Amino acid sequence: MLLSKLRTTIFCGCRYAGKGFQQNSHQRPQLRQWLVRRNRSSITVEAGPPSTPAAVSVPNAATNRTVGRWLLGCSGLVVGAVVLGGVTRLTESGLSMVDWHLVREMKPPQSEAEWEAEFSKYKQFPEFKILNHEMNLPEFKFIFYMEWGHRMWGRLVGLAYILPAAYFWKKGYFTRSMKGKVLGLCGFVFFQGLLGWYMVKSGLEEKSESHDVPRVSQYRLCAHLGSALVLYCASLWTGFTLMLPANKMADSKRLMQLRRFAKGTGGLVFLTALSGAFVAGLDAGLVYNSFPKMADKWIPDDILAFSPALKNIFENPTTVQFDHRILGIGSLTAITGLYLFSRRMMLPRRAKIAIGLLAAMAYTQVALGISTLLLYVPTPLAATHQSGSVALLTFAIWVLAELRKMPK
Repeated sequence: MLLSKLRTTIFCGCRYAGKGFQQNSHQRPQLRQWLVRRNRSSITVEAGPPSTPAAVSVPNAATNRTVGRWLLGCSGLVVGAVVLGGVTRLTESGLSMVDWHLVREMKPPQSEAEWEAEFSKYKQFPEFKILNHEMNLPEFKFIFYMEWGHRMWGRLVGLAYILPAAYFWKKGYFTRSMKGKVLGLCGFVFFQGLLGWYMVKSGLEEKSESHDVPRVSQYRLCAHLGSALVLYCASLWTGFTLMLPANKMADSKRLMQLRRFAKGTGGLVFLTALSGAFVAGLDAGLVYNSFPKMADKWIPDDILAFSPALKNIFENPTTVQFDHRILGIGSLTAITGLYLFSRRMMLPRRAKIAIGLLAAMAYTQVALGISTLLLYVPTPLAATHQSGSVALLTFAIWVLAELRKMPK
């Protein structure tokens, strides 16, 4: 009896086990499908949508460097305009084009008839009547092309400022403050062109009371050169501040003194370069061709020949040359003092290099000036001396950029 009960229990257990196995075998495909769907959804969630690169905000360091290079390139073009303008003045070519047209004059005369017509217009003005009455057509072509080249270079400068500025503005490369600076620079380029023609007009006017060599007004020449130098300094300074990171220097009393010293020296260099316009406008480099004395005296007798006395500073060639000498020697003394003062301080390497180059250029510029004077102002040497003034101003701006304060 016990055996029959045991057989019944085993048989029932096997039946239930078989049913459970069959039930599990039916549920197993459903379980497998559920797991596959779950894995797919988890993979999709982990992968997510394809990632897009983060948008780069502008302006940034890279765009600042691009704008800085553009401004430094424009500064180089302004230097070319200043040098070419100096050569045009030294070769007495500035009055060869007697009218001004923004577009029409971009094409010079082509045929012989056109050249004759242009030459005929030139003959109606004082420079031909008093100074160049024996000039022939080939000689006129030379001075015409000198002035034409200077004007075309000015138009190139204008395009170099305006076209990239419009592109960078559209791309969002400018900050709000930079937009104001760029508008000022572009407007100054336009003003510079108008000022150039205003200067030329002063040399085309008939002056019945004077039989002197026709020349442009030294006041307008100074304004024309001064505006070009302001444009150059502003472009160069802005380019340097964008390209060169400010040096980390602990503020101290000596550093503040050095900064003030450098600013004063830079201002003196600028004033000396500006006084050169009066020397060129009055041909003051030809009145006393000796150094260090003027003839046999330290102070010439005719230094106050004009009345009132203030008029001598701007219209007396002797006084103008004397002032330029004093300003040049003063600039050299100030730069030498700046160099010696900086040697006793711990400055960044770039700042030391800039101050050293400023000092070297100052002595070179003084040597060029003395040589130009003693040799009676030869055109190549005089042009080099004028270019040297811009180089000296460049190093002064660089020094100021290296010594500037860290932005807060």
